[in-house]
Amino acid sequence: MQHTPGRPVIPGWRLLISDAGRFWAFRNHVFPFAAVRAGAQSAVDADTFDEVQAVIAEQEKTARAAAFVEEVTS
Repeated sequence: MQHTPGRPVIPGWRLLISDAGRFWAFRNHVFPFAAVRAGAQSAVDADTFDEVQAVIAEQEKTARAAAFVEEVTS
């Protein structure tokens, strides 16, 4: 895999493109346990930048929902 300097970035995530052209993204900080328990993943992949961006948005949404539930139930 190669780092992709000068390419689109996603704040809070490190983006790589494999030699085969697959996009991989790794969150700079691991999600809290509640988010992981809810299904949020800190490493994702997709065929295109738009797809990986959508997958990341879903992970962040899952994490926000988990944080809200934990806050409400605490």
